[in-house]
Amino acid sequence: MLGAPLGNPGDASTRLRAALQEADVIAAEDTRRLARLAADLGISITAKTVSYFEGNEERRTPELVAALRRGETVAVITDGGMPSVSDPGFRLVRAALAEGVALTSVPGPSAVTTALALSGLPCDRFCFEGFPPRKSGERRAYLDDLADERRTLVFFESPHRIADTLADLIAAFGDDRPAALARELTKTHEEVRRAPLGDLAASVATDPPRGEITLVVGGAVPGAVVVQGAGDLAAAVAALEATGTPRKAAISAVAKAHGRPKRDVYAAVVASR
Repeated sequence: MLGAPLGNPGDASTRLRAALQEADVIAAEDTRRLARLAADLGISITAKTVSYFEGNEERRTPELVAALRRGETVAVITDGGMPSVSDPGFRLVRAALAEGVALTSVPGPSAVTTALALSGLPCDRFCFEGFPPRKSGERRAYLDDLADERRTLVFFESPHRIADTLADLIAAFGDDRPAALARELTKTHEEVRRAPLGDLAASVATDPPRGEITLVVGGAVPGAVVVQGAGDLAAAVAALEATGTPRKAAISAVAKAHGRPKRDVYAAVVASR
């Protein structure tokens, strides 16, 4: 398993360079990006190079295991960060272990720990949740289950889903939960937005982020009351509306998240006008 730079080739280690040059087979998530990385590093790759991504991982794993059985050195590299961490690689690791094949890892940058370190949020205890479910209903239920998690949470998300995910986070966690949105880590346009979820949602609505996103969210505070009164209810609805959520849907989400009747939330919104 080869840890690849997240974007800046200057983060490539000496071991990564050597592993790429010495491997017999390289399984790459994107062979074109591998070629660009090799060019950036000024190295030549003589290994047999094959694609290894979500769409062909199951089919290609037996081929790679067969190469390992022949005594060949197989290197797995993804577009950035560590293979297996929300990337291809897990199937091959399990299959290789089942065959008794020796494994090792060339460590490299991680978007999880990089974003966590830059977030300004507690780093002593955290949990990585990967990509939230794509479907709205599943995502809301999933986030509701995490609302009481006290550890700092780290998510991956795509630019075209980040607004909806923030809206669901607000419904589950409240709009004042501290968070940080990191994008394009280590790259030219690296940016970290640090703000409560409600403010982050508003910033995403007015200035949609591009590129790969890592979202860090503070853990729940024991005994904290997410919503206290009518003003808070109205503010929570307004934060959701700022992300593009229709008012009716926002009222329903806030009511569900905080165990309040929809009529109370609606009354709070009317009273705030």
